[in-house]
Amino acid sequence: MDIKVRNLSKKDYKDLKSSMEEAYHGLGDPWTKENITDLIDIFPEGQIAVEVNGKVVACALSIILNSAKTNVYDKYYTIIDDGKFDKHDVDGDTLYGIEVFVHPDFRALRLGRRLYDQRKELCEQMNLQRIIAGGRIPNYHNYSDTMTPRTYIEKVKRKEIYDPTLTFQLSNDFHVKKILKNYLPEDTESLEVATLLEWNNIYYEPDARSNSATKQTIRLGLVQWQMRLFKDLQEFYDQVEFFVDTVSDYGTDFIMFPEFFNTPLMSPYNELPERMAMEKLAEHTKEIIEKIQQFAVSYNVNIISGSMPIMERGKLYNISYLCHRNGSLDSYKKIHITPNEMRYYGLVGGNEVKVFDTDCGKVGLLICYDVEFPELSRILADQGMQILFVPFMTDTQNGYIRVRSCAQARAIENECYVAIAGSVGNLPRVNNMDIQYSQSAVFTPSDFAFPNNAIKAEATPNTEMVLIADVDLYALRDLHEYGTVKILRDRRKDLYEVKLLK
Repeated sequence: MDIKVRNLSKKDYKDLKSSMEEAYHGLGDPWTKENITDLIDIFPEGQIAVEVNGKVVACALSIILNSAKTNVYDKYYTIIDDGKFDKHDVDGDTLYGIEVFVHPDFRALRLGRRLYDQRKELCEQMNLQRIIAGGRIPNYHNYSDTMTPRTYIEKVKRKEIYDPTLTFQLSNDFHVKKILKNYLPEDTESLEVATLLEWNNIYYEPDARSNSATKQTIRLGLVQWQMRLFKDLQEFYDQVEFFVDTVSDYGTDFIMFPEFFNTPLMSPYNELPERMAMEKLAEHTKEIIEKIQQFAVSYNVNIISGSMPIMERGKLYNISYLCHRNGSLDSYKKIHITPNEMRYYGLVGGNEVKVFDTDCGKVGLLICYDVEFPELSRILADQGMQILFVPFMTDTQNGYIRVRSCAQARAIENECYVAIAGSVGNLPRVNNMDIQYSQSAVFTPSDFAFPNNAIKAEATPNTEMVLIADVDLYALRDLHEYGTVKILRDRRKDLYEVKLLK
């Protein structure tokens, strides 16, 4: 599945109309080709589409209003001038959402959330004061005999009643500014009642305009995973989705699970030799990754799926996957295999070192022992890496200290962020995986723009929890240019270098 969020174009109208007809179900007529053409001509940035496998299946349309000249409490058709959009004002202060819809076949992918997030980013980039939109309350007709619209809305706010539109809007940080009557004459489900919703841009600066189009503050979510036995694969998926759901609710851009976090699934094979048990576990890897890819798309978050075994041409590898929220997939095979991994499982090392491009900058992946070899991360730094993710698994505190200390050194010497995530607890019915020690953390370079101890955040040791931290890519850029020391720039490349041999 390939998912893209982009600006709507005029050539999309055929797909757009088909999706609108499915989404509307008789609630008004689809926008005409002339309407869409006019919107794109006057405000191309405000017309946002979601494309899935080359077809537009969701859309958000908007204009800019000047709140000093336009009454935002007016009825819907008054504000849009019955499709003429004469109230659009490039010098206005309010982004007015005139439409959001998602094809019913694709609603499980939570594409509406992506459209709302894109609108918020647009509002911030254009330095607009707020987003205003009218919202239907389609479940109100089921309660209208016993309560007023105001009571209904209050109950939805308190989660006593579920409304598919209002509940979604409230969960996306909008608040109800006013109740609108006679808003959409054809909306019988809402009994022509609507809410005027508002989202405030806290970064708004009067009399200023921002042209920043790149997201620079990235939110990381690390799962410090408790090893536990699962009765079947579905129970494992439920636990993974719990963390994805929970952590993504905080607006995270990345979620990372630990190395070999799926080894509880080896329990049924505990009577087999370790190598055969690991091969049995590897048979689940393809299905597990497909499931995690679905979570990445549905929850709109990039997921580093820890690591797991995979068999290729008779060789057993330790592999980590980067599941992008647009549906694409990257992978990295652990290069340095520990003596125990060789002895018990016969694992072999991978042969590829590269940086991955994401919607939040360039990231690198190393697995546990790999981070103890400084050459790897230096090669990634030369390729532009900004964040290094290191899923790990250590059984003892001294093993953990090796990983932690080396990870912190990698952050300092490569002027990047390093995030590490490991497992905790014990696993009595899985040979060689019986005890775990971990303290997940995010490390930074060491200079004035960063914490004095070069630790952005760290979890409680040996406790299942999530760690959430923001990292600033602008601070890295400034460090490269103006830092107290410039480690990457000051290397004696006339004397030594680190490079890939193939």
